[in-house]
Amino acid sequence: MFEKYVKLLKENSIKITPQRLEILKYLDENRTHPTADQIYTGLKEKNPSLSKTTVYNSVETLEEHGLIQSLTISGSESRYDFRNDMHHHFLCKKCGTIIDIDIKCPNIGKMLESGHKVEEVHGYFKGICKDCMKKETKQNGS
Repeated sequence: MFEKYVKLLKENSIKITPQRLEILKYLDENRTHPTADQIYTGLKEKNPSLSKTTVYNSVETLEEHGLIQSLTISGSESRYDFRNDMHHHFLCKKCGTIIDIDIKCPNIGKMLESGHKVEEVHGYFKGICKDCMKKETKQNGS
């Protein structure tokens, strides 16, 4: 059940703790880009001894080692993404959903040719998602 996450932690020389395993599993199974508070709420019932501090410290450690990404697409709150590859995000301004977008950055090649080492690329699109658009169309009777 946790083998995949144990392997990730071992490969990155991160101490294996039950909390880190649960957080990785939660992020992997909930690709909704949750906040640390949402992760805490999602895990608290199953893990009554879990503290918010542990969640905040764990996501910080996992991010520092490149296992997860932190996003600040909506205001100042950090959201967390299990995908750590370079990809973009779309924020629905109506429902708040954050969606992964698999679009390659058109400028990455130019940056690499210039001799730079690119470690992060953040591309954010904001608008109204297709689900909200459908709901709006139904409500307007069109």
